Amino acid sequence: MKRSLKDYAVISLKGMAMGAADVVPGVSGGTIAFISGIYEELLNTISSVNLSALKTLKSEGLKAIWKQINGNFLLALLLGIAISVISLAKGISYLLAAHPILVWSFFFGLVLASILYVGKQITKWRVQEVAILLLTAILAYSITIVKPMVVGDDASLLFLFLSGALAICAMILPGISGAFILVLLGAYETILNAVHARDLQTIAVVGLGTIFGLLCFSRVLKWLFNNYKNITLAGLTGFILGSLNKIWPWKETLTTRVNSKGITVPVLQNSILPSNYQGDAQLILAIILAVVGFSLLIGLEKIASNKS
Repeated sequence: MKRSLKDYAVISLKGMAMGAADVVPGVSGGTIAFISGIYEELLNTISSVNLSALKTLKSEGLKAIWKQINGNFLLALLLGIAISVISLAKGISYLLAAHPILVWSFFFGLVLASILYVGKQITKWRVQEVAILLLTAILAYSITIVKPMVVGDDASLLFLFLSGALAICAMILPGISGAFILVLLGAYETILNAVHARDLQTIAVVGLGTIFGLLCFSRVLKWLFNNYKNITLAGLTGFILGSLNKIWPWKETLTTRVNSKGITVPVLQNSILPSNYQGDAQLILAIILAVVGFSLLIGLEKIASNKS
């Protein structure tokens, strides 16, 4: 596929959106990739990085392998993700701390619309599609209510490597947030602090873990798309549906802990109705932002459909 510089700039912007989503513990970058129309190309590109590519490098050189692995697409996307994670990590952390209800409301509307978008891709609904949707929805919901582990700043390098591998699997799976998996494992704060402090050792170890997980899991998803596309789409729809509990804006904190900076942070939370929220529920603003998030995705889908 021949692309212009403008096309690659757009891919980088999509990468930035993916990176921004994955910084938030509850929103999946995979969902953003899916709704922006690059999901299957991303899976195919990642899957092309294998032993065959190394043989191509040895026999035909760098130019041939770059073409084989869709290097321009991958570079543009990764550049966007990296820019977003590095530049937005502090800003999103601040917004989540200062205006959690409003931030979660926007993402709730966005993710709610993505359920409709992904579900529309299913060409035929049968018993198996309905069953897998319900099962994955239950699984995703169960993940959102699991009590997170607590890991100190002295986490081992092996643990950080495995955390990166599991998180990246979630990142490319719409509905399950990579950042949320890190929260469950107790590694989110450690890795976020490493990014802020430019701790190159921790960043490198987590990065190697993500590469390992990405290369393995992308092949599984590619095979599922090629052989069981409708069932796979139903499963992805279920994952997104079940994950809505995590990003519900109004929460009741059940347990807390003091982090390494001496700040009290929630550990286990329960979703509640706005009327039961202790404090200002900001209901009107929350509804407006949820509608904005929902409308934004629907609008982008219509623009993409018109271009097609």
